[in-house]
Amino acid sequence: MKKLLFLIIGIPSIALAQLPKAITVGGGTISGSTSGTVSIYKGIPFAAPPVGLLRWTAPQPPQPWKGVRKCIAFGPSPMQGTPEPFSMWTEEFLIPKQPISEDCLYLNVWTPAKKPAEKLPVLVWIYGGGFMSGGSAVPIYDGEALAKKGIIVVSFNYRVGIFGFLAHPELEGMQQGSGNYGLMDQIFALQWVQDNIAAFGGDPANVTIAGQSAGSVSVNCLVNSPRAKGLFTKAIAESGSAFFKNFSRHEALALAHNAQISLKSKNVAEMRALPAETLLKTYQQYGPSADGYILPLPESNSPPNPVTLLTGWNQDEGFSWPPLSARQFEDELKSTFGDDAKFILNHYPSSNPLSQLYFSRDRLFGLGNYEWANRQAKIGTAYVYRFTRKVPATGEYVKYGAFHTGEVPYVFNNLKLVDRPWEASDYKLADAMSDYWVNFVKTGNPNCPGLPEWKSYSEPRNDIMKFDLKPEPGIMVDTDPLESLKRRLNGE
Repeated sequence: MKKLLFLIIGIPSIALAQLPKAITVGGGTISGSTSGTVSIYKGIPFAAPPVGLLRWTAPQPPQPWKGVRKCIAFGPSPMQGTPEPFSMWTEEFLIPKQPISEDCLYLNVWTPAKKPAEKLPVLVWIYGGGFMSGGSAVPIYDGEALAKKGIIVVSFNYRVGIFGFLAHPELEGMQQGSGNYGLMDQIFALQWVQDNIAAFGGDPANVTIAGQSAGSVSVNCLVNSPRAKGLFTKAIAESGSAFFKNFSRHEALALAHNAQISLKSKNVAEMRALPAETLLKTYQQYGPSADGYILPLPESNSPPNPVTLLTGWNQDEGFSWPPLSARQFEDELKSTFGDDAKFILNHYPSSNPLSQLYFSRDRLFGLGNYEWANRQAKIGTAYVYRFTRKVPATGEYVKYGAFHTGEVPYVFNNLKLVDRPWEASDYKLADAMSDYWVNFVKTGNPNCPGLPEWKSYSEPRNDIMKFDLKPEPGIMVDTDPLESLKRRLNGE
């Protein structure tokens, strides 16, 4: 009888132990959940729903709520098409199919359940998706494993596609920064971190922004944005930068004009009245553009937000859909670069079937991150990596190698969340990479005991860290094609 009474009394005690303390943030009080040694708060409103008259406006403070709001599930992902696995990206790399909504401005916090005496460093993750898709609920972005290593992880949603980056002339007359609403969301979320992260045990003076692909481009934009001043001190940029490929303001306004015509709308008011699903049918690529407010015009070599930088890219992350013949590849380069195509073909010979992949990799990712590392090394400290581990796979996925986004599950130490035939060396590599990233978040230096030394990057030494079966210090040896490509893109 005493044993039974103990079990009955013990059940609610165990249940209560799984709930972290309620926390008051901007808007009201929230509760979360606990997983092992980590407290988790998901779906925290950091801004008002950007719907109705708030569509295409700067984010506004959330509506206050009464009582304790349960924050135990992700908020809706940003408005976009229904995600379907494609190419190398299985469902673990995509948002859930539901819920998806314009009402999407929510964020998530993972924090060690047992608070230390000192405030914890903070990692703020910004997702990729080409500024057209993505969200913080992607499984590989789960922050629990990193929080176990002694940091706080924050992720958030920002508006994408036409909802986040419509630069309409009417909007320009109404507000500053029109067309960069997705970046405004990011800055608003970072301000939320400054105002609220101490309640979770975090240090608002030790914030690192990090992102991959479009998230990495976002990091570059934020470092260059005067509106983000004082919101972070370190930056991690994986496979993406704003160098060489931003929309011009003219291009952004032209996209808005095309959208209005295709939607048969007379003005912004009529476009705001349209269902979100209708707006998705414009089928255009949107993204940040220099507006002179959120993004400076022109870009400065001395960004307003000095940071310590960790950046790099993956060995096989170019795109060639579908592959071109050797002659087609040559013709495409001649069409784009004219007489300069012959110099590019010296480094990416059409006779090599991998040239198209590597040219795409370097033009889309490698060159921008290489340029950023070189500029950063002149004014501060940069650490550069190359991820070369061919991600284990079966069937059709074997051909993709060290693909775009392939490093992210390693960085988050989340291999267990991805259905791949991982080897013991992969788990060791993920533990090492996450250690490097976490230590960078903590101190601005990725090095930690027991791992190979990661030297800072500088020209002409060009030290990098290579991540394959294990971390291995190395030298960037393929700078010639990057320099040649840079000169051609700059018209030199």
